[in-house]
Formats: sequence, C-alpha cells, structure tokens
Amino acid sequence: MRKTLAHLKKDPVLRKVIEKIGKPDFVSSHADENLYVSIVENIIGQQLSSGPANMITERFWNLFEIKYPTPDEVLRLPDKELRAVGMSWAKASYIKNLSREISEGRLNLERIKTLGDEEVIEELVKVKGIGRWTAEMILMFHLDRPDVFSLGDLGLRTAVSRLYGVDRADSKKIEKISISWKPYRTLASRYLWRSLGE
Repeated sequence: MRKTLAHLKKDPVLRKVIEKIGKPDFVSSHADENLYVSIVENIIGQQLSSGPANMITERFWNLFEIKYPTPDEVLRLPDKELRAVGMSWAKASYIKNLSREISEGRLNLERIKTLGDEEVIEELVKVKGIGRWTAEMILMFHLDRPDVFSLGDLGLRTAVSRLYGVDRADSKKIEKISISWKPYRTLASRYLWRSLGE
C-alpha cells in the first residue's frame, strides 16, 4: 500500500486529497466468491441511490429459501414476483437474461475471473442489461482489479472536474489526467469518490 500511495502522491492534486482523507480504510467486498450475486446486485443498483437499491436487493433475496439462489432458481421465479419487490420490468428482464446466459453455458463466471480487465468487460457487456459502467464496477469492487477508472461514472468525472478544473463532460482530458495514476487507478478512484463528501 505504501508503494501505491507514494505513486499516487506524485500527482500534487491527488496528494492533497490523500493527505486530507488519510490512510485508506477501503475494504474489499471479496464478493467474487459469488460473482453471480455481485452482478445481480449491481444490476439492481443501476441508477438508484444506495437506500432504495439496498431495500430492493434485500427484498429480492428474501424471495428465496436459501440466502443466495442459483441462476436456475432465479429463472423459475415469475417476473411479477420480481416486480413486487420494487424492481422495474427492465431490471427484472436483465436479471433473467444474466441467469439464462449462465444457466445455458454462454457466460462462465469462473472463466471471467481469469480474464484481463478489457476481456472481462467484453464478456459481460454481451449480456443485455450490463453496460460498461456495471462491468467496471464489477472489476473494481468484486474482482479487486487495481487499475480500473470508469469514464462513464458521473461521480468520478465530477470529482476530477472539481479538483482539476476541467469540464466533467471532457472525457479525453479526464482520461489523460487518470493515466498518471496507472497502475493504481482503482485506489485513486476510491479517493476521488470520497473527496465528493469532503
């Protein structure tokens, strides 16, 4: 960690953020032990704040007798029951799509874990309902990949805009700034998100 922080602190702007926030207490979810669960929860959380997302997620898992069901068990659940927990029709169909892809062998999550970052994204976005942003969050928070920066994340773009004085819509400039944080852009991202609350 010391080496990682030393590298990120070479950026004088990010160094001020790191020094203000202090030593990271960012905990890995280690949810890759059940990657299917992680992806389902990310789909549920798309475009929702944490409160409603957590509530719908809890209601969804409570539909099943075991803590976390298999894709086949999810496929057997009527769509109306998914809707009843507060999920949109679109998200219900996305979760069914994901479950079907896994059940029918087109998406192998154990293989996914062994792929490079861009390859993981390429595989996941083949599933309707999973976009690049969701795939990048899976990489960062569930596969613990160290060098991921999501240009599609509004929070990250907002943080970079505030700290570096660039237009948050200027993806090229933001990406250029992020390059200096390689190969530790995931940790840099966590600090940027945290900076929004400071």
